[in-house]
Amino acid sequence: MEEQRIAVRKMQDYISDHITEDIDIGDLAQASSFSPWYARRLFIKYLGMTPAVYIRRLKLSKSALRLRDEDCQIIDVALDMGFGSVDGYQRAFRREFGCNPKEYSTSPIPVWLFTPSLIINESERKVSDMSEIRNVFIQVIEKPARKVIIKRGINATEYWSYCKEVGCDVWGLLTSIKSISGEPVCLWLPKELRNPVTNEYVQGVEVETDYKGEIPEGFETIDLPASTYLLFRGEPFAEENYESAIVEIWEAEKKYNPEFIGYKWDDSNPRIQLEPRGERGYIELVPVKKA
Repeated sequence: MEEQRIAVRKMQDYISDHITEDIDIGDLAQASSFSPWYARRLFIKYLGMTPAVYIRRLKLSKSALRLRDEDCQIIDVALDMGFGSVDGYQRAFRREFGCNPKEYSTSPIPVWLFTPSLIINESERKVSDMSEIRNVFIQVIEKPARKVIIKRGINATEYWSYCKEVGCDVWGLLTSIKSISGEPVCLWLPKELRNPVTNEYVQGVEVETDYKGEIPEGFETIDLPASTYLLFRGEPFAEENYESAIVEIWEAEKKYNPEFIGYKWDDSNPRIQLEPRGERGYIELVPVKKA
């Protein structure tokens, strides 16, 4: 079973590393060290779709972000992402997102980007290699006044309970909305911002206070004031050790006394979690105010 999971993760990593190229089942078979037939079977078993569908959806989502953020031609994006023709790319884009790429590049709207879940090697996850002394970096940052477009749950207190209530694919839609901080965020809301009062953990995207774009159905906005945060960042970690990386930061937050630098904790603003990415280290932002 574990050998199968490792093989699927290798195929996912290969796709991510070669997403702008033509990828076929032979490439994935070589990456996984299984036959093409068996590699395809494993891929469907663990990810619920064929490699071709997975690759197409990921290519389209990458292309949507380019159209949103860059001044580029549709034909260049289509060819750069490995589509054989502009017509084929346009048809695929419309099927995936409900609008054609030209319309989207002119006036981006929230769309459900494909954000695949990575298969984690369970045996490596149980045996963490993070027992050595590691550094946690702390810095003071200022957040401007802003709106946050959020999707609420009911009783969510962290990522997994949120996914169970709301769905893990919300992140793809949030990623499609251009953020003033460059990426979506997860928030632990203070009591006065919870609705219902049990809903502590939400996912959202920070936008300008005068944001006039579309608010997706089922989402809402909250207003946050300009505020000061302590940014806690751990060292880079192997993806399978993401739980240890999170705990590492939580322990550092518990031990740290902000009075050393003239601040105290601010429980009127939300604590912020950024997407755990191994290459940059796990990051959380904890609100503070002048002591």
